[in-house]
Amino acid sequence: MRVNITLECTECREKTYLTSKNKRNNPDRLELQKYCPRDRKVTLHRETK
Repeated sequence: MRVNITLECTECREKTYLTSKNKRNNPDRLELQKYCPRDRKVTLHRETK
């Protein structure tokens, strides 16, 4: 049930992180605070298709 997903920065739109999630437990899109190397600060990252 685990699928690989890509996380995209909401400010610069760069796809920096790869992770996995369980679709059964988290059916909606994942949002995490992660470090963006381009902006050099912590920003909101959202799951992409």
